[in-house]
Amino acid sequence: MKSIPVDQLQNKTSAGLQIKLFGPDDKQEDETKNAGAHRDDHYIFFLLTNGSGTLKVDLQDIVLTAGQLYYILPSQVHYLIKTNRAEGWFLAVDTSLIPPDFRDVFERRLNLHLPCRLTDYELKQYSNLLGLLRNEFIERQDDKYYLPIIHTLVQSFLAMAASTYNTVEIIENKHTRSVELARQFKDLLAAHSHTVKSPSAYASKLNVSPGYLNEAIKKITGSTVSYWIQQEIFSEAKRLLYHSDVGVKQIAHELGYTDYSYFIRSFQKACGLSPLKFRRLNRK
Repeated sequence: MKSIPVDQLQNKTSAGLQIKLFGPDDKQEDETKNAGAHRDDHYIFFLLTNGSGTLKVDLQDIVLTAGQLYYILPSQVHYLIKTNRAEGWFLAVDTSLIPPDFRDVFERRLNLHLPCRLTDYELKQYSNLLGLLRNEFIERQDDKYYLPIIHTLVQSFLAMAASTYNTVEIIENKHTRSVELARQFKDLLAAHSHTVKSPSAYASKLNVSPGYLNEAIKKITGSTVSYWIQQEIFSEAKRLLYHSDVGVKQIAHELGYTDYSYFIRSFQKACGLSPLKFRRLNRK
């Protein structure tokens, strides 16, 4: 049975991270072998300094341009980046190296598919730091303090990235109570989407009324609680339908649906077509 492959960082390095500077003439390593869709067991960060690139992440096309920072979470299914004469940085980081407060910033965002535009100052500082990290990563491998040095530098990068995304979120979302509720809801949704599918159940867990929760989430994201519950569930269903050969009945079971026909009806209502039709049309 075909399933979605998981790219494991420990198979490539024992340092807990990989860093690469890519240019317009570079060919991606193992391009033909690993060009298919996959998940990672680690975070990936991209920083483009020149040119542009495209990524397909969870069936969405992401366009990156010079001066933008972007990251991919371990749960997301994606392909290799395709660059158009692009220059920039690739950084893979083991989840164990990312402190919980940083992960909270990266993972709490309901809409993950947004590259972040950097100021000229930020771009320069990121590039300088990544250049130093790359040099130390390559040159100090026989040093007694190799790991503490490169891990400290990657912590600095992660702190800067968390600060950048947190600042963007604060600027975009000025409703403090609503922002906090959205964060808590996102955490609950990630943990319980396979078992809890009712907006009122999430409201109860957050000790607010369903109407208040819905108003807060809509204020921050522009969409309702029900929409985000469906997004969480059916995004995973689409990943499995598109990238694996797992049967629809098994997918329904994995996503917490005991009523197979209800899953099909719900999927069709949310996505506009049946699971099998989605798989057939998108895998041509």
